[in-house]
This record gives sequence, C-alpha cells and structure tokens, in this order.
Amino acid sequence: MYKLRALHRAYWVFLCGLFLITGCKDEPKKIVTTAPVTFSKEGTLSLLRGASDSLIARLDIEIAEGEYETQTGLMYRDGMEKEQGMLFVFPEEAYHSFYMKNTRFPLDIIFIDRDSVVTSIIKDAQPLQEQSLPSTQPVMYVLEVNAGLSEAWGLQEGDRIRFRRL
Repeated sequence: MYKLRALHRAYWVFLCGLFLITGCKDEPKKIVTTAPVTFSKEGTLSLLRGASDSLIARLDIEIAEGEYETQTGLMYRDGMEKEQGMLFVFPEEAYHSFYMKNTRFPLDIIFIDRDSVVTSIIKDAQPLQEQSLPSTQPVMYVLEVNAGLSEAWGLQEGDRIRFRRL
C-alpha cells in the first residue's frame, strides 16, 4: 500500500511538473493599438481682461463635464493647436485638483470660479507627472491650454471667461 501511494504521488508530481514546463510558456505580448484621440469642437471661449472687458484670446473648446470626461481630460493625446483648449465644467463650485498622468504635452491649468473669474493659474504643468495640482479656492470651471499661452496672453487672476456651446 505504501509503494502504491508513493507511486501515485510521484505520478502527480510528474504531471504537475510537465504542466508547468509545457503549459506556462511565455505568450508573445499583444500590442493594443487605439485610434488617436482627436479634438472635437464643442464650443467657443473668450478670455477677457477683468478691468476693461477687452478680448485677450478666443479659443475653440472641447467641454468635459461628465465623470469619464473630467477624469480623462486631455490624456492620451499628442497635443492641441494653439487656438484650442479643454473646458472642464463641474456641477458645483468646489476645490478641484488635477494631475498630468497620461497627458503627453505640457499645459497651463486655469482655475475659474462660478462667476467666470480666473482665480489661479498653474503654468507649465509637465507631462506624465502624478503630483496633485490643486485649485487655491473653490472653482466651477477649469481651462486647460498649451503651456506658455497664459504667459503670452498676460492672463492673470481677475480676468474672466465667457463660453458658448455649439
């Protein structure tokens, strides 16, 4: 009886070893390709001087307002044109924080309150970084544009936005 158990155990050890050797071969890695994410114009946005109401810049915008859109933002894209931006619209004014995970190009992040007034600007947020980039006070809108544009426009706290959906 003891020999039969030992033989039975040896048989199972042999089968398990054979399975490990033949059944767990490295499969070639599958390359998943996705269609590039492209800009889709959903509205226009004007940046205005707070003191004079004069036009600073006009942009074509995509609008991110659902949970998936606000979580994804400009991730997985290779860039935007100079006259394009993404406007995040939140259901209520609150503190919001952004990061650059999976975002491949640098951005200026412009925080805007419910009265459409610029409250703070994060300039030159670097690609693929995961550190938190928070608003300094409650905001309802966030505008992302190519890095360097807020500086080129002379945009500052107190300036305003006006946008229109298509």
